[in-house]
Amino acid sequence: QVQPVESGGGLVQAGGSLRLSCVASGVQFRITTMGWYRQAPGKQRELVASINNVGSTVYADSVRDRFTISRDNAKNSVYLQMNSLKFEDTAVYYCNYETVRKYIYWGQGTQVTVSS
Repeated sequence: QVQPVESGGGLVQAGGSLRLSCVASGVQFRITTMGWYRQAPGKQRELVASINNVGSTVYADSVRDRFTISRDNAKNSVYLQMNSLKFEDTAVYYCNYETVRKYIYWGQGTQVTVSS
């Protein structure tokens, strides 16, 4: 399916780690940028990290030095390694990607809950 599918969310204690994965199947056009966004209750969706097709990355200030985004172009997949998790990282995490035709696709989201 064209819509990306996320996995890897869950419940973790503060200071712990999680690794999110996202795979896009049935993609007809070359993927350019892939990214992770998150939305906490009562807040707007925000960019967490993105990576383009040559490996350049962008991070939100709040996660820089704790989270690492990576991708596997052959598998149309993107990953988010999250270390030193904080309570305020609790949110639904969404994967998205953009193609060369400027189409943007979003996943359904995966819940990440960090207990303090």
